[in-house]
Amino acid sequence: MSTQQTTPRDDTLWRRVVRELADDLAVDAHARDRAGKAPFDEVERLREAGLPAFLTAADPAPGGAGPGADLRTACSAVRELSAADGSVGEILAHHYALSWTSRFLTGPDGRAAESFPRLDARTAAEGWLLAGAAEPAPPDAGPDGEPGAGPGLTLTRTGRGGWLLDGRRAFDSAVAVADRLVVAARPAGTGDPLVVLVDPAHPGVFAEAAADRVGQRLTGAGTVAFDHVPVPRARVLGTLPADEHSVAPFTALAPLVLRLLLVHVALGIAEGALAEARDVNRAVVPESGAAARETGSAAVPPDRGDDPYLLLSYGELATAAHTAAAVAERATDALSRGLRAGWALGAEDRADLAVLVAAAETVTGRAAVRLTTRILELVEGAPAAAPGAGGGPGLDRFWRDARALTARTRPAHRLRDIGDHYLNGTHARLARSA
Repeated sequence: MSTQQTTPRDDTLWRRVVRELADDLAVDAHARDRAGKAPFDEVERLREAGLPAFLTAADPAPGGAGPGADLRTACSAVRELSAADGSVGEILAHHYALSWTSRFLTGPDGRAAESFPRLDARTAAEGWLLAGAAEPAPPDAGPDGEPGAGPGLTLTRTGRGGWLLDGRRAFDSAVAVADRLVVAARPAGTGDPLVVLVDPAHPGVFAEAAADRVGQRLTGAGTVAFDHVPVPRARVLGTLPADEHSVAPFTALAPLVLRLLLVHVALGIAEGALAEARDVNRAVVPESGAAARETGSAAVPPDRGDDPYLLLSYGELATAAHTAAAVAERATDALSRGLRAGWALGAEDRADLAVLVAAAETVTGRAAVRLTTRILELVEGAPAAAPGAGGGPGLDRFWRDARALTARTRPAHRLRDIGDHYLNGTHARLARSA
């Protein structure tokens, strides 16, 4: 059952709330990663902090303002939490993106499809945590893109004007702990895909957690099966035109929002890994006293903090992290402006935003993998890196999380699309999520 929390409204207070939650998550992140349980405890911590209800989107209309924070605030919170626990950051990233779904599916007159209340406002009022995917899976493709895995999710009309939802689909977060699922499904026969809201407590909904994940083990990823689940007209959030050329530029921002939030998850993982590795190397204590007598050496070994090669390595990694952060910040600023433009956004503007998000994905993804790999070498042999030493146990979780998160994107495809846009002005593919 969902619970409502009092949420902070000023910047100083929410930053303190996020920082305190991140510190709390960091304490037992390694133990929770090893346990690999469904994220009930993690979601409860988010609820207690009031974050799911707080960071709702600002009104996309020019000059408008919603009940919560904007995209920049959401990205900042996701990034800081991901530095402590990438799984929790990803859960929140998907929740935020999904909570804005109905805003992108309303028309220029501001009315929601089927008169459904705006989803982010309803989510905040009910205290829901959302999971799912607001874009349909490719036809005859499985959760990892393999062909021939099935038709995905389908909707069949009922005699009362509603629908029945059937099929199976894998989702990246919170399948067993979400209060509501937002899913895109194709109507049987003809018609554009619809985005619908589903209560996972319905007996026709079956969630199966993903097992033996390499990283991001606590996101609650898994597969959900739907067996004749009723979807009343009032739970249809809107329509996604099958022809991408018919999609309004503002509607095409929806997948970009999720992709950018996941960029900040990757950036947070990289920054968290670098900070923990630094703490491990700082904690090296020179041998002296009784320890020196026991080893038969009167000399004190040099402090690793004076090792020029160690300093060079940290300089390179810190620079890579700063570079990725700068690219991500530029994309965040631009997409925030695009959201404020609302339905006045043009196709060329949307294409430019997609290029910036794709560049942020590529730069941040590569930096996160390289950085989390390199720190394992930098802390090798450091006493504080030993399990139980209190300085840096489980640093491999950052590498595993970075690999699991970035494996879902295709850097070569992103770079090709960026190059095509730069050279030829082409932008039809740039808003796609995969």
